[in-house]
Amino acid sequence: MVMISILLASSLQSAAHEVTPNIAEIFVDSKSITVELRFNAEAFLARIDLSSIENTDDAEQVSSYQSLRDLSADELAQFFGSNWQRFAERLKLQSSTLTQTHVLEFIQILVPNTDDPALPRLSNLTLRSARLDENAITFTLGKEFGSTILRQMGVDEGLTQYLAPGQTSDLIQQYIGLRKSAFDRLSEYVPIGFDHVIPRGLDHILFVFGLFLLSLKTSVLLWQISAFTLAHTVTLIAGALGLINVSSTIVEPLIAASIVFVAVENIFFSKLNKWRTLLVFGFGLLHGLGFASVLAEFGLPEGHFLPALVGFNIGVEVGQLSVIAIAYLLLGLTFGQKSYYRTVISIPASCIIAAVGTWWVFERVLLT
Repeated sequence: MVMISILLASSLQSAAHEVTPNIAEIFVDSKSITVELRFNAEAFLARIDLSSIENTDDAEQVSSYQSLRDLSADELAQFFGSNWQRFAERLKLQSSTLTQTHVLEFIQILVPNTDDPALPRLSNLTLRSARLDENAITFTLGKEFGSTILRQMGVDEGLTQYLAPGQTSDLIQQYIGLRKSAFDRLSEYVPIGFDHVIPRGLDHILFVFGLFLLSLKTSVLLWQISAFTLAHTVTLIAGALGLINVSSTIVEPLIAASIVFVAVENIFFSKLNKWRTLLVFGFGLLHGLGFASVLAEFGLPEGHFLPALVGFNIGVEVGQLSVIAIAYLLLGLTFGQKSYYRTVISIPASCIIAAVGTWWVFERVLLT
C-alpha cells in the first residue's frame, strides 16, 4: 500500500503544474546558431530545480513561483530580461574542439497570455550566436531545467535527442554527411515515449495498475494489455497522421473516467468479464489520443516519420510493461498467493485509484 499512497499524494496536485520536458529547436548554418527554447520561465526565475520534482507545487519556492505566475505576459518578459545573464550561464553551445564556447545573444522571449493562472504557461525564448568555426557543436542546458527534447531544424537528417537533466547532446553539425537510418530515428524516440509514461504519465500508470489489480493470472493480464495496446496504437498512429483530431478538453476527462471505471469494476468483480476487454479496448482508443497530443508537441521528422512513430510507441509499451513488472515485484510476488490479497490489497488499492480518477474528472472538467 506504500506505492498506492505515494501515487495518491502525487496525483492530488493540479495537472497544470506537472513538470514537462523543455523543447529546444536549434538551427545551424554557416554564419549563426539559433536556439528556440520552450520552457517554464517562472520556474527558472523562482530558482526551482525541476530535475528533483515532478510538480512545481512540491517545490520549496512555490510561493515565489506563484507570484511570478500572477504576473502579466509583459511583466514576466521584462523580469526575465533583467535576469538574462543568469540564464545565459546555464545554456552552453560548445564547439566540438572543446576550446570555444559560443556567446549567446538574447533575441526575444514570447510569454503567452492566460486568463487562468492555474493553466500552464510555457514561454518561447529565442537566442542566437555567431558561428565561430565549421566544427560541430554540443548543446547543454542546466540540470535545474529538467529534461529536454532537442531537435535540429532546417535539415532532413538533423539530430533529435531526448536529454536527461544536465545532459550534453550528441554532436550537432551544419552539414549532415551521414544520413540517419530508420533505426537511428526509432531509437531516438523510444526514450521520449517511455518518459511520457514513467515518470510523467501518472494517469496512464494508474490505468495500467488498475488492470493489474483485477487478477494476477497471466491470461487475464494478457487479454487486457493486448486490447489496450492495440487500441492506443491505432489512435496514436491515426492522431499522428492527422486522421483524428479530438480536443484535449474532451479526451483528458474521459481518460480520467476510464481510470474510475476500471477501479470500480475491480471492487465488484474478481474475474475478467467479456465486456471488460471490449471496454479496455475503447479506453485504449482514448489513451492513444492522449499520447498523440503529446507526440504532436514533440514533432516527428519528415524523413523518418514512421520509424519515429514506432519508436515512440515502443517507449510507451516498455513504460507500461515496467509498471506491471514493478507492481508484480512489489505486490504479486510477496502477497499474490495470500488469501487476503483481494480484500486487503486489491480492493483498497482500487478504491484509492477510483478516488483519484474521480478527482481528476472533476478537475479536468472544471479546468476546461
